[in-house]
Amino acid sequence: MPIEYEFETRPAHGDVNAVVDGIRWLRMPLPMALEHINLWLLDDERGCAIVDTGVCIESNREVWAQTFSGPMHGQPVTRVIVTHLHPDHSGCAGWLTEQHDVELWMTREEYLLCRILISDTGRDAPAAGSQFYRGAGFSDEALTRYQQRFGMFGRVVAPLPESYRRIVDGERLSIGGNDWEIVVGRGHSPEHACLFDAERNIVISGDQILPTISSNVSVYPTEPHANPLRDWLESLAAMKIRLPEDVLVLPAHGKPFRGAHARLDALISEHTTGLGRLFELCSEPRRAIDVFPALFKGRISDGNLIMAAGESIAHLNYLVAEGSLDVESRNGVLWYRRN
Repeated sequence: MPIEYEFETRPAHGDVNAVVDGIRWLRMPLPMALEHINLWLLDDERGCAIVDTGVCIESNREVWAQTFSGPMHGQPVTRVIVTHLHPDHSGCAGWLTEQHDVELWMTREEYLLCRILISDTGRDAPAAGSQFYRGAGFSDEALTRYQQRFGMFGRVVAPLPESYRRIVDGERLSIGGNDWEIVVGRGHSPEHACLFDAERNIVISGDQILPTISSNVSVYPTEPHANPLRDWLESLAAMKIRLPEDVLVLPAHGKPFRGAHARLDALISEHTTGLGRLFELCSEPRRAIDVFPALFKGRISDGNLIMAAGESIAHLNYLVAEGSLDVESRNGVLWYRRN
């Protein structure tokens, strides 16, 4: 079935709309090009469970305060569930769990990596990071910007609690008398948790299934030979098996929709088409920064260069791993060519 949006209207920032009985949709503003994130409030025993949290900045903490006193009518928080570590999802998690004295529920890889990234705040950029982006073809000016921006993660993500409640793939959580199965996806982040309620045919998809955009799939300096695109494509194919075609998808960005299989097929096609264009472009040696035209329609600027380079390297690493490309280092810069 094609994508069909479920609701005509969306809540204003800081307000909520009912999705079904016991599920409320909260929109939180984001201080970036992607202007909002969808958060979900699930009626729970003796209160409300929060799924994802927004970035931790003063304006968002004010939105949360208004939500607690307004649409939630003082309903207590029972737990905070975070789909994955990215700041728009995890940012207020530590603050919320501390404010309400509740547990953080998260997969292990997401929790541990989030703790590590928060600890980078205030540190100088490591030499390995500069070497990685120099290898991608960054100019001296671009390397300086990377070094200046290093450690920004912890400025919008509150420290996580020292202990947490681990969730795992296939586990079933009882929330307000409803069973939610954890469905893990990989590639966009290491161990992204979606929540699937089979009885009501609803999935909270986080960034794993979005209606109009594809989540960033990147390689980072900490694991330069990683192959997250393979993980991403395998996860998308597995989601098609585990989720019904007509499931109501509650995404982190955009509007709730049905037509998950069509959207999953489109996401897979987008990347496989990009791989084909990339393979053709590498008939001559190319650096990571040279292959942007094969993968991106929009303009690459200083603000999105890191993400574009990371995603380009993810596609290049995929083709290297399957034997379609060779890679050669020349004076610290990596050049890729069809073999």
